Formats: sequence, C-alpha cells, structure tokens
Amino acid sequence: MSLDKMKKTSVVKRTWQTDLMAGFIGYLTTVYIVIVNGSILSEAGITLEKGMTATILACFAGTLLMGVYVKLPLLLIPGMGINALFVFSFIKEFGLTFEEGLAVVFVSALLFITVAFTPLSERLKNAISDSLKHAITAGLGCFLILIGLEKSGLVVRGEQTLIALGDFTSPEVIVSLITLFIAIYLFIKNIPANFLITMIAGTVLAYVFGILETGGGGTALQLEHVFFMPSFSTIATFSFWLAVFPLTMVLVFENMGLIHGQLYMLDQSAHYPKAYQATAVSALTCAFLGTSPTVSAAENAAVIASGGKTKIAAFTASILFLLTIFIVPWITMIPDAAISAILIIVGVIMAQRIVDIPLGDISEALPAILIIVMIPFTYSIADGMAFGFIAYAVVKLALRKYNDLTFPFIIITILFTAIFVLKIAGI
Repeated sequence: MSLDKMKKTSVVKRTWQTDLMAGFIGYLTTVYIVIVNGSILSEAGITLEKGMTATILACFAGTLLMGVYVKLPLLLIPGMGINALFVFSFIKEFGLTFEEGLAVVFVSALLFITVAFTPLSERLKNAISDSLKHAITAGLGCFLILIGLEKSGLVVRGEQTLIALGDFTSPEVIVSLITLFIAIYLFIKNIPANFLITMIAGTVLAYVFGILETGGGGTALQLEHVFFMPSFSTIATFSFWLAVFPLTMVLVFENMGLIHGQLYMLDQSAHYPKAYQATAVSALTCAFLGTSPTVSAAENAAVIASGGKTKIAAFTASILFLLTIFIVPWITMIPDAAISAILIIVGVIMAQRIVDIPLGDISEALPAILIIVMIPFTYSIADGMAFGFIAYAVVKLALRKYNDLTFPFIIITILFTAIFVLKIAGI
C-alpha cells in the first residue's frame, strides 16, 4: 500500500472513530429527554412508560432521518418548551384529549412542511423581528423554570400570595434542592453527560432519603405503546385551531434559529434547506408516535464540539436511542427531584436569549419583555406570544416605524387580536 493511500485510510479511520464518539456523546447529553419529556407527557393523561417509549422512538426516527436525508451529525429530540405548550396549553387549558392534541401536532407539522418545502421558509424567516423570536425562546425558558420549580416543590401555591416557597423540611424539597445545586455545579464545570449524572445523583439521593418509588420489571412492549392515532373530532372547533396556530409558529421559528446556528458551527450553511425540511418531516411522525414535535437538539453543540461532522454521528445516536427502549421500566424510577433540576437549567439556557434582544430600543424591548413575562405568568405560551405581537404592532405604529411591520406579521397579529376578541366575547 502506498504512503498516500495509508494516510487517507488513517484519516478515514479517525473520522469514523471521531464521529462514533461524537454520536455517543450526543446521546449521553440528550438521553435525559426520555424521562423529562415522558414525565411532561404523563401530565396529559398517558402513562409515563408510554410517554418515554414515544420519546425514544421519536428521537430514533428523527435523528435517523437527519443522518439519511441530510447526512449531518444533528440529533432531533422533542423540544423543551414545545412539550409544555402541548401538555399545559392544548390538553389542560384548551381541554383537548391526548389524541386530539396529536391531531394538532399533525396539522401543525403539515403547515410546517408546507413552509419548509416552499419559498415561504425564506419569507417568514425575514417577516418576524429577531427580538420577538428571541423573546419566544426566552419566555419558553422562563416557563420551563416555573414548571421545574413546581415539580421540585420549591415553589407552591401561596395562601396569601400567588406562589410561595415550599416546605424546606420536606424530604422531597431537600432532595430537589441538593440535586439542583449538583446539577448547577456539573453544568457550570461543563462535565460530559452532566444531565445524565444529575439524574443518577437525584435518584440516589431520593433512595437515601427514603422517597424513591422502586419498581421496574419486564421489558416487553405492548403495541399501544408504539403507535397512536390522532383524533380529528374537534377539528371544526375554535380551540383546535387556537392550538394549531401557536404550535406552528413555534415550530417554524424555533427551528429556523436552531438549524441556522448549528449549521454555522459546522460550516455547512448550504445544507439549511434540507435540514429544515428533515425537521419538519420528523415533527409529522410525532403525531403517530405519540409525542410533542421534535426539534434540532440544542445539545448538538456538544456533538459538533466533539468533532462530529458526518452522518455516522447521527446513526450512532439513533441506534443508542432505540436500545434505550429496553431499560424503560428502570428509567421510570427517576424521581421528580432529578427531572426538575434539568428543567430549571434547560430553562435558564433558553432564557439566555434575552441578551440578543436590543434592550436599548424600547420599540423592540417592550414587546419582547411582555412575551417573556406573560408566557409564565399566564401559564399560556399562546397568550404570551399574543401580548407581545400585538404590543409590537402598537409600539411601531405609535413611533411611525411602519417599515418594521411586514405583511405576514400584520396577518399574524390580526389573528392573535381576533383570538383575544373571541375570548372577550366568550366564544
């Protein structure tokens, strides 16, 4: 074998090894989503096991699609914030059943696909102010922080106030607090697989304090754990389309930001259209797998930083996700204390997008801050977005900055306003 051929073989081998390791690291940094997303989905009335199985299959299918179609080392997992929108807005606030919520996912994903595979993608990308896009992400982050604090018992409903500190003598709260500080330390020190270590630490602490619900057993899956059938029984109702609108908005704009940033890190910006399209198709499969839609994982930064460059990393992570199915009964023992710590930290990460908002410009800052504040305060992502979008139009009109109001934005704002008017009318 010639020297040049030996060098090329060595480079190929190193590439394979690097991508295999990057895929493994990507899996370790995102596998927490299985228990976290499953736990959030269980709030919608399905079992934790079903929620976790749905999450695993969605991660497997989406990441595999990204490897096959786009040939890039990007992982797709159910979006944090989107799962909260699905459960706490669609199911709990609007009163939809789980299967009706999946129908919302189906219709929203179809609209997302329409955007991704047409010139609408570029037009909408430029239609919404960057400050509003960042505010939506930050607002979702604050909402996740609130949910995490509630799950941990660190905040509760107050007797004289809206919320209050929880009972710090409670073993559950003590475990949650210690786990949170462990999670913060591991995250700040950038320890590999810090979320996974956090879950293990929280579980051990729960056992030590005697609050761990032991269980687990066989690994056999039942067919209903794998596939779901969306119910379109409420498609003609106002609440159904009230749910479709904000989900479509979040899918379209959150994925725009995630994909753009990650491809920039990979120096593969030319792959944006195909990566965006793969994300849209993956979201559609979630309607039948039984989970809120997938997005390009924020933790893909760890995959890229680990040297992941090719589809091998995506294939590796997707296979590992599928294998996770066999340990579902044991993962269900992970307590809320461990899950809540991760929710809080992920929420903080998302809330950091506040720094990208031009706070010195009141016409951009005021609507953005309204979105960030109103999403958790109203416990509704859709209502929080509506407040911000309407305020943005009012502020720009007051300052006569008419050029900042694009036609698509005006249409979206009119729809938000119409929703508020119908609520006032009691419809």
